[in-house]
Amino acid sequence: MRLLISTLVVSVSFFASSFSQSDPPVLSAWLRNTNGRVGYNNLPADVQQVRFSTNWVYSNSSNIPTNQNYQFKISRNPVENTGTKISTPLGVIAFWKNGVSIYNALDAMSYNNQNIWHQNAVVVEAPSFDACLGHPAQQGRYHNHQNPRCLYNIDSTRHSPLLGYAYDGFPIYGPYGFVNTNGTGGITRIKSSYRTRSITQRTTLPDGTVLQPSQYGPNVSTTYPHGYYAEDYEYVSGLGDLDAYNGRFCVTPEYPGGVYTYVVTTNANGSSAYPYVIGPKYYGIVATENITTQGHVTISEPVTVYNPTSAVGEQSDMPAKFELKQNYPNPFNPTTEIRFQIAEIRGQSEGLLTEKSAVSRVTLKVYDVLGKEVATLVNEVLQPGEYSVGFDASRQSSGVYYYRLETGGKVAVKKMALLR
Repeated sequence: MRLLISTLVVSVSFFASSFSQSDPPVLSAWLRNTNGRVGYNNLPADVQQVRFSTNWVYSNSSNIPTNQNYQFKISRNPVENTGTKISTPLGVIAFWKNGVSIYNALDAMSYNNQNIWHQNAVVVEAPSFDACLGHPAQQGRYHNHQNPRCLYNIDSTRHSPLLGYAYDGFPIYGPYGFVNTNGTGGITRIKSSYRTRSITQRTTLPDGTVLQPSQYGPNVSTTYPHGYYAEDYEYVSGLGDLDAYNGRFCVTPEYPGGVYTYVVTTNANGSSAYPYVIGPKYYGIVATENITTQGHVTISEPVTVYNPTSAVGEQSDMPAKFELKQNYPNPFNPTTEIRFQIAEIRGQSEGLLTEKSAVSRVTLKVYDVLGKEVATLVNEVLQPGEYSVGFDASRQSSGVYYYRLETGGKVAVKKMALLR
């Protein structure tokens, strides 16, 4: 089975930070690669450099499976676009905080190539997504159209972390936030205000436009189910918590004074909810250079390299513990995802703290209730980081199975249930 490693192949623990808490999030939130970590194809992992001026932040990342040499530009002072809102384009529309690109909900194809009924990538391209809900485009750009679930841990009891920034400079958060926009009321799942339209025939658009017969889309069917096209959805003000751009103005842990935020929306069962990250249009004024260059902006002003140091010494942003997580979904049929993290090995050398970039051999195996091994999912030397691997039990019988992670003398075991 193919090992799927979160977004930039060597993922880092989301909550650890080497940044000064007093620095603005648009500077400090990026997961900078400060120790030369590499991932797939030996490419540098995460964000390689952050630079800034009075008004802008510039971040660099490589991405996978080929080096994209991204350099994107984010406003330090984002504002609402009070004029004509800009549509999110095909291709890169934003970046996660580890430097991986974000695409909108579309896959660039439309019914009969008429540019009327636009295919929903999350539905149409679903078989190509890995366990992190991402995939590479034809140009070799790995990206997500939806929830980057390998980038962070979803916790329904805590405010979700800041996950990235859009091209208009506004932050993107995970699906859980404060009930009230002023930061009170506890934690809740922040809901999209879009829903699938009550239609069986595709003869009208969400804004009420009645189409000519030659412009009709295919009838709703098993082949073209509800949600197959973006035009199957409609925005209903007040239906959920968010506006038509899939955001709201609210207090967050990083912005105690309040900020407009986009939200990665999910359904109650954890599946992705349209429009997934950013709505069909941006809320704010967009740095259009990002769009015209597809995230390869040229810096044309004096900038400063962001390189903060902690008062107690720079902390590693790699996982601090060995952990095997519960598979998802569970129970499952017939596939499930197993995530685990491998910590750095640290030691003392002449009074200095040293780090090793690799650990001993890692094995992840699946056993039945009789203790018989039914699958070896991982058996290799891995660098510290978070990992995700899929388990396909299509050849197994219903029942309880155990999965066992072992490395460096440490062992963890959990159970899962296959229900057919």
